[in-house]
Amino acid sequence: MTKRTFPVTGMSCASCAISVESMLAKQKAIAKASVNFADNSALIEYDEDANLNDFKKAVQSIGYDLDIVEHKTSEEVDALREKAFQQLKLTTVLAFVFALPVFVLGMFFHHYETGKWISMGLSAIVVFGLGRQFFVHAYKQATHFKANMDTLVALSTGVSFAFSAFNTYLPQVLMNQGLKPDVYFESAAMITAFILLGRWMEENAKSNTSTAIKHLIGLQPNTVRVLRDELEQEIKLEEVVKEEVIIIRPGEKIPVDGLVTEGNTYIDESMITGESMPMEKVLQSKVFAGTINQKGSITITASKVGKETLLAQIIKTVQEAQGSKAPVQRLVDKIAGVFVPVVMVIALLTFVLWITIGGKAHLAQAFISAVSVLVIACPCALGLATPTAIMVGVGRGAEKGILIRNAEAIESAKDIDVIVLDKTGTITKGKPEVTDMLWLKTAAAAQLAPILSAMELRSEHPLAGAVVKHLAIKTEKAVLEKFMSLTGKGVQATVASVNYWVGSERLMKEKLIWILPETEQQIKTFKEKGKTVIFFSTDNELLAVIALADALKETSVEAIRELMKTQEVVMLTGDNEATAKAIAQQVGIIRYKAEVLPADKAKFIAEEKAKGKKVAMVGDGINDSEALALADLSMAMGSGTDIAMNVADITLMHSDLNSIPKAIGLSKRIVATIKQNLFWAFVYNIIGIPIAAGVLYPFTGFQLDPMIASVAMALSSVSVVSNSLLLKRKKI
Repeated sequence: MTKRTFPVTGMSCASCAISVESMLAKQKAIAKASVNFADNSALIEYDEDANLNDFKKAVQSIGYDLDIVEHKTSEEVDALREKAFQQLKLTTVLAFVFALPVFVLGMFFHHYETGKWISMGLSAIVVFGLGRQFFVHAYKQATHFKANMDTLVALSTGVSFAFSAFNTYLPQVLMNQGLKPDVYFESAAMITAFILLGRWMEENAKSNTSTAIKHLIGLQPNTVRVLRDELEQEIKLEEVVKEEVIIIRPGEKIPVDGLVTEGNTYIDESMITGESMPMEKVLQSKVFAGTINQKGSITITASKVGKETLLAQIIKTVQEAQGSKAPVQRLVDKIAGVFVPVVMVIALLTFVLWITIGGKAHLAQAFISAVSVLVIACPCALGLATPTAIMVGVGRGAEKGILIRNAEAIESAKDIDVIVLDKTGTITKGKPEVTDMLWLKTAAAAQLAPILSAMELRSEHPLAGAVVKHLAIKTEKAVLEKFMSLTGKGVQATVASVNYWVGSERLMKEKLIWILPETEQQIKTFKEKGKTVIFFSTDNELLAVIALADALKETSVEAIRELMKTQEVVMLTGDNEATAKAIAQQVGIIRYKAEVLPADKAKFIAEEKAKGKKVAMVGDGINDSEALALADLSMAMGSGTDIAMNVADITLMHSDLNSIPKAIGLSKRIVATIKQNLFWAFVYNIIGIPIAAGVLYPFTGFQLDPMIASVAMALSSVSVVSNSLLLKRKKI
């Protein structure tokens, strides 16, 4: 199976999206299809051997189209959408050009008989020419026993035009019955024009919901300088292949993931790490697509290109999340699926009721009310309520380094009771650092440090690198006359005929190195704080004691304090009890478990869920993947392993625990926006449809004009999208 997003054209409402989705779901080769009305796309999971033309024909059979062309660049997709948008804009302008004279004739010169014939001709151009799409889509829907927003528009404008044309050609039929042969050409024309205007405004507003994707895509350069046959060439980004040698100049964007093979520089990686300070890059340093080179010129070798790069994966994750459906959307889809048929029934009942109660004299009211009901009813607002909020919210999260994989995660995040944190790489940096360097011969420290650094530089022990980094010896290191690694104990070297040893306490005991009581006490204190202690000595004298620990991330204490205001926080670690206790005390966590195996983490989460609690798991390693998969909500640190990120519902690219409360806060704001949108969409229809049906007429004499109804319908959709766009201004 494979998964891909396809552009869909011709959709005008939530019912359209449901129709397309249902037709795709009937295809045998498709396992799952999710159609997003907000960005006019279909996310389809299908058999990779399937014929995509079959999908296209199925969608075309109900009046829409599926773009199955594999577009190499986002600019091509944007160009197609821009072309459709400009076509809609032109159609809208022309509709008003022809409709306004009809409106003037109908409103101010309705006694002018020739004006009726002029109005009929102009309105025919608007309704059946510029508004032809409504009738075509309505017909294709009807052949499949379906109905959508186009059906309502076609019925309302078609009936208005047909009734008016009948009264223009045969006015005596109604006149013989004592009725006035009114015409409503202006209603038919203006309704079409206003609905086209509403769709143009809606598309314009919807385009603003995908600015995050456009920003991410904009991080990629269009062209790349490569070395081919020892010549520098400029090629398109999509033509770059693996192992390609690429030249990056100061100020340019890194086009692909790769390794530095020549030069050194500083690169702005804030889009990945969130760090404002540029990162130094030297030979064999990794670089990532979308990051920005600063002052130096470098040459890199491409290791990942196209869809394999980290930036491409981020873009894909955001696109799929924006196209996914929240659980609440399933209910909305069911309502939208029956909405149009119900409205058609209400319009018919409205007409019959007016005729029955008011008699033949109320034919005009019956007609106007029925048409107003068809026009004002708006499944569009319902259909846009959830996806627009998700698109804007997911995009907003991506801008802040919070990658949400699917809409279900948004709803899950707001209800979390317990947050389980892995220690290493999550609360801590995941890399040992020297926290204390205790020199027993302080005066000789300057002479001894280069020897210690040289020995640790040649050592293969995982902690050796931390010592070298801490000492940061810039001058020439000591020359080791002899070097030997002692497995499980440490290393030994000779400098100027003096033997030096670096290693464990066990090694010191074997060498009978005496340790002062006050130094013993200091070592005990280090161990109580969960630190690892190594020793530096000669054959008969202790020179230094070095304490190392996996240091806390700078923001861990603050973030955990914030989380504990609303959730219970638990730490699970495979580390020993002393280290676990020390870390828990430093960050303020009361409940923790040490020496926990991967299976034990998953078991703990299962036990918490059995108590009825909603559990979130935050981790970064392969050992966390089982627990991540089992949790109600899983979050992976962006600095972690690929498997952890693939399993997780949310990836925190900045690897900062402060991103957790931000992610939870963002999910709550998205859900709140969805509820607001749905509330106003339902209220609009609940209030609007009865008013359009004429419920106020017997008491106030107010009769809603179909033209005003069409304006209200358009504004309802735009208001929902505008409310979703407010998420962009919310602080995360």
